Amino acid sequence: MPLPNYPALSYRPAEGFYTSEVAAVQDRPLRTFLPIGYEPNYPYPLLVFLHGQGSSEEQILRLAPRLSRRNYICIAPRGPHALATRKDGRPAYGWGPDEQDDPLVEEYIFRSIEQTRRHLHVHSERIYLAGFREGAALAYRIGLMYPERFGGVISLNGSMPRHGGPRLRLPEVRKLRVLIGHGIANAIIPLAMAKQDYRLFYTAGLQVDLRTYPTTHRIHPDMLRDVDRWVQDHIVDEFESLAI
Repeated sequence: MPLPNYPALSYRPAEGFYTSEVAAVQDRPLRTFLPIGYEPNYPYPLLVFLHGQGSSEEQILRLAPRLSRRNYICIAPRGPHALATRKDGRPAYGWGPDEQDDPLVEEYIFRSIEQTRRHLHVHSERIYLAGFREGAALAYRIGLMYPERFGGVISLNGSMPRHGGPRLRLPEVRKLRVLIGHGIANAIIPLAMAKQDYRLFYTAGLQVDLRTYPTTHRIHPDMLRDVDRWVQDHIVDEFESLAI
């Protein structure tokens, strides 16, 4: 259903999935998941889901209620490159080569965040990029280029761009938190690549966690539970630091 045009902080939309367009970027689609009992006076964390190669915004956002039906607003833009239709008949999209620094994709993601914040109550310091498989390379690229705009980057079965990857903006990037979740039997993006990313971030002084799961390149249910705990732990840490 389309996301209604309502004044921020005054309308209580129902839990579920909504589709809208990011008009400022060639009317690109945006899929949104709103939590149960949406409370307009509460500043929600925002998770920006970036799908993998051959997937779509609709498919990846189905993970949102499995992550949590209550804790987050989640959005998912669509990769701009249309690919061959999947065997099950569903459309497939990609973000382009991971070495490609595409300013239109960057604008699309930032405009999607801005549009969401105009209509829904989002905590400005709790915006997370969550990349799945190939989408993780894009999450890393944008998060490391603009660390001041995000609370953290989540990579699930993904890796840093292997060609033309972003340089770490030290010391600014040290405020960025990173969660890496990876399948131990992932043959597409081997665990060794995730471990290499972990060592890079750890050496650079970032707060980084690496967690492994008994799966291949697919999303393991424990990955989503750990993402929820990881974000919630950071919120608790923020409150405790303010109380000191």
